[in-house]
Amino acid sequence: MLEPPIVRIRPGRLADAEAIARVYVEAWRSAYAGLVPNTVLVRMSASAQTREWSQQLSRRNLGDAVLVADLPGAGIIGFGSSGAARSSLLPHAGEVFTLYVVPDQQERGIGRALLFRLFGGLVDRGLDSAIVWVLSQNPARFFYEAMGGRRIAAKQERLWNTILAQTAYGWDDLRLLHSGGNGSDDHGPSS
Repeated sequence: MLEPPIVRIRPGRLADAEAIARVYVEAWRSAYAGLVPNTVLVRMSASAQTREWSQQLSRRNLGDAVLVADLPGAGIIGFGSSGAARSSLLPHAGEVFTLYVVPDQQERGIGRALLFRLFGGLVDRGLDSAIVWVLSQNPARFFYEAMGGRRIAAKQERLWNTILAQTAYGWDDLRLLHSGGNGSDDHGPSS
């Protein structure tokens, strides 16, 4: 029996911007269909996202991290970003801003590996707690619950002339997490 290919979790580089943009657009169109206005999804472009991610990857000095999941033969199949929490209204110091895996590679442990590596990076920067905001109707909320996140806040936000309900999941002490983010650069598929 052949071993599954090893997915390498590594820091994103400026040269990864186009691949990150492709994952972003594909994941958004899959995850948010029916949750955000269709016009938003139709108007998304890989070129606009490439410009956005190029800027984000160039601003490394701000302390934000971007990690990619790189699969030999397929390239970048997922990514995530994190940094200091954007809001001081909640007591959590860090925040996971994005976490996306292309639909055909989901349910293989890649999101889990990315999330725990992002958590590890937050801890390394002295940010020992974290939140992530998700659309309340997004099925990804079950992933965050399975990863130990607990619902800590909710808000309504007007985006694209639509009121969208969002839920925050929080982890109070990232130092207590002991699986997934062991510092290795390689993570094979797991459940």
